[in-house]
Amino acid sequence: MDVRRRRVAAQLLDRTAGTTLVGAVRHLLAVQAQEPAAFPLALRARVPGLTAAEVDTARHDRTLVRCWGPRGTLHLIARDDLPWLYPLVKPNPANSLRRLEELGVDNPDGSRAAAALDGQGPLAKAELGERTGTEGQATVHLAMLAAARGLVVLGPERRGKPTYVHAGDWLGAPLPTEPGDTALDRLVARYRAAHEPAEPADLAAWSGLPVRHLKRAWRPTTVDTRDAGPTVRLIPAFDEYLLGWRTRDHAVAPEHRKLVHPGGGIIRAAVLVDGRVAGTWTRAAGRVEVQPFEPLPDLTAEIDDLRRFDGK
Repeated sequence: MDVRRRRVAAQLLDRTAGTTLVGAVRHLLAVQAQEPAAFPLALRARVPGLTAAEVDTARHDRTLVRCWGPRGTLHLIARDDLPWLYPLVKPNPANSLRRLEELGVDNPDGSRAAAALDGQGPLAKAELGERTGTEGQATVHLAMLAAARGLVVLGPERRGKPTYVHAGDWLGAPLPTEPGDTALDRLVARYRAAHEPAEPADLAAWSGLPVRHLKRAWRPTTVDTRDAGPTVRLIPAFDEYLLGWRTRDHAVAPEHRKLVHPGGGIIRAAVLVDGRVAGTWTRAAGRVEVQPFEPLPDLTAEIDDLRRFDGK
């Protein structure tokens, strides 16, 4: 079994015919979206003909929602999946309460952020801070406290910076926070569809949920584990292909680990050749610079597609 080729196919990096923007996000369950400039490029790598404008439209019409999700980090999730998925992956308020105490915030309460946003959003971090009497990370953690109660999600970026909205205003109602009876089974099935071959420990690493719960829901599956054909992709920093399992050993050779993941929470944009990271890349002023680890195939089509995606 070629693990890399099967995971490339499961992750839609072979650009399966007919994949749509919303369909890709739903298939992946949640797309890592900590870096606003990166996650649209993760979708470009998977959806044929996608444009940046289409991603923006889906954000503004609320079909896709950026919110805190797996591992307490920001993800892009299809709106229709939020009612069952969000209760499983919502932020842990204990983490924010601890951080707010360290920052010296008195009487931290998520209702402060929710009340400040009610009927007022989208608000940038500084604007929300003015209304809550906080600044910097304290403002973010107050918003996360409200998010743990299903009251806050993120709106579209403003000049590249995050904005915050009241979930009731943005989505019509607060998000549920108590998982349904079948939510865990659904999570396991949907995760496996996008990550096979995988094990419970992989889903635990991806979701932040206890592995013992996931093992109980892990059952025999008929998930399609087809192999992808030859595939060359420029994937962005923090791409799901490098974050979806407990290790990156399937994708990154030991001698290249520090080049792809130098530490400090950084995961660099990568040149993916048949599921193997064969180099890293950066982009500045519209120019792509590649740092190869080995001789690379022709990247012209991918570089041209980046320009097309941006509308250039």
